Amino acid sequence: MDDGDVLRAYAKRAAEYTSLLGSIDDMHELDRRRIECWAGEVDGHIIDAGCGPGHWTNFLNGRGANISGIDIVPEFVEIAGTRFPDVSFHVSSLRSLEVDDGSLGGVLAWYSLIHVHPAELPVVLAEFRRVLASNGRLLIGFFDGAADETLDHGVVTAYYRSVEQMSCLLQAAGFEVLEVEARHDDGSKPHAAISAVVR
Repeated sequence: MDDGDVLRAYAKRAAEYTSLLGSIDDMHELDRRRIECWAGEVDGHIIDAGCGPGHWTNFLNGRGANISGIDIVPEFVEIAGTRFPDVSFHVSSLRSLEVDDGSLGGVLAWYSLIHVHPAELPVVLAEFRRVLASNGRLLIGFFDGAADETLDHGVVTAYYRSVEQMSCLLQAAGFEVLEVEARHDDGSKPHAAISAVVR
């Protein structure tokens, strides 16, 4: 799954996606607490990588984080900028974040890696490692399941990741895994989150 496939698929449904999933009030309370707590431990600027309609970016901005959002889909960036004019958003790829080496305190990748082809995951994680400062923090959220198995997604091909798989990839990219959460709620796809720090 390349950037072009994701861009085209979400561009057609950006407004629909925003109306269905673009409100922080509709996000799981445990996710809100986890992300807010994580951001409170970050020293420096945070990029919300794959910010979509910008609800998480704005959520953290409202809690004092120094944060901006990037997304490959121009329609999402336009929507986010209109909804949250006090927050900076711009178009960029996860594979090339267009910031200096070691310049960030944190990267939030909340469900933005689910469309990345398995072979490209090391490339994206290496880019996250490049832009993070020493002791920089990374938080990843994803669907927990058999590694790289495709899942039923309403927009474009997406993949389950296993905690073991993601932990190994993070370690190979130069991160130390700090915390793992797995949550299997009735009626929802299994969820996992991993917090990591630059070694």
